Amino acid sequence: MKPKLLTTLKGYSARLFLADALAGITVAMVALPLSIAIAIASGAEPAAGLVTAVIGGFLISALGGSRVQIGGPTGAFIVVVYGVIEQFGFDGLLLATLMAGIILVIGALFRAGSLIALIPEPVIEGFTIGIALIIGFSQLKDLLGLTIAKLPADLVDALPALWVGRHSASLIAAAVGLSTIIAIAALRWRLPRLPVSIIVIGIAAAAVVIFGLPVETIGSRFGNLPSGLPMPSLPHISVARISELLPSAVVIAFLAGVESLLSALVADRMIGSTHRSNAELMAQGVANIASPLFGGLPATGAIARTATNVKAGGRTPVAGMVHAAAILIFIVAAAPLAGYLPMPALAGLLLVTAYAMAEPHRWREHFRARRADQLLLLLTMFLTVVSNLTVAIAVGTALGLAQRLSRRDVPPAEWTAPDR
Repeated sequence: MKPKLLTTLKGYSARLFLADALAGITVAMVALPLSIAIAIASGAEPAAGLVTAVIGGFLISALGGSRVQIGGPTGAFIVVVYGVIEQFGFDGLLLATLMAGIILVIGALFRAGSLIALIPEPVIEGFTIGIALIIGFSQLKDLLGLTIAKLPADLVDALPALWVGRHSASLIAAAVGLSTIIAIAALRWRLPRLPVSIIVIGIAAAAVVIFGLPVETIGSRFGNLPSGLPMPSLPHISVARISELLPSAVVIAFLAGVESLLSALVADRMIGSTHRSNAELMAQGVANIASPLFGGLPATGAIARTATNVKAGGRTPVAGMVHAAAILIFIVAAAPLAGYLPMPALAGLLLVTAYAMAEPHRWREHFRARRADQLLLLLTMFLTVVSNLTVAIAVGTALGLAQRLSRRDVPPAEWTAPDR
């Protein structure tokens, strides 16, 4: 479980550091608005997302088993985190995340990193698409400026609430949000190497300030962000609290492990390397123990940010550590600027993220898949949307393993790396 950092530092050069530093700063500019948006969508304070990117991102890079993995808060956790906060409060989320970190450390010690191969690909794709759907609909409130006191966590309950509040939509908020989506999509297509998201969000914030647009911002809803990291502290711990939060902790640990190992696999294919799965699990565990101590969210490997790191020239874990340091510098030096970020623009960014999570370019491939795999994907997606992630993962994995046993003589479908 030797961290990749120790391996890559042998023969490390100033030229390699420059490439890693530039890549880390580029990724930080992508991660900044996204970390804030993910925290807000999860029902937490904006600062929690930045804390996660700093603490979780640094530890995942420093201790992980991948050369180029970038860690932090991800969209996959939004549904789970929102539900835990709604049911148990933010303190309950902190304890559940800490417990998840301990579970991941235990998994690493028992060398469970290879067990990802047992999870059927249609299950992973099914709950990912289901999560993307929930994220997409949950952002309509802020995208359209709807006046809804609190949007329910479950999509089944959220849709009627959105319909009832449709008359409160703001044309100006919708214009800001939709313009953000169009601009991000267009610029990513034309200028894929630029940190498009922070450029577009920055322009939207400037437009709101200069023209005095009546649009809700982070500052008007949450106030100014703190200019520094909070002091570490333990959440309230009791036997009863541990018992009621254990199912949530297991789901958080599962998502963190699966997402990080998938991201590491994608990174391997991009740079022609091989990650150390158990070292990666250990890093995820330590990161998810440390993040809640500072008031952060669950952390895991972020596929899109990891790909951005590779494309920007990052080749060692130093890039991920620089990314975390750059975000920390922003918190210390320029946190008040985040108060000007408009909520519709952040909602637009998350809608683009949700669309990418659903991987629409692979839908045609899903239609050509085996019928059993199609049904498994649809069932997992359906259960994620109408029930919860725990049920979806448990039922999907059980059925997938049963399918695998029933067709032992049939060659398995070729695994395709996700591109979200």
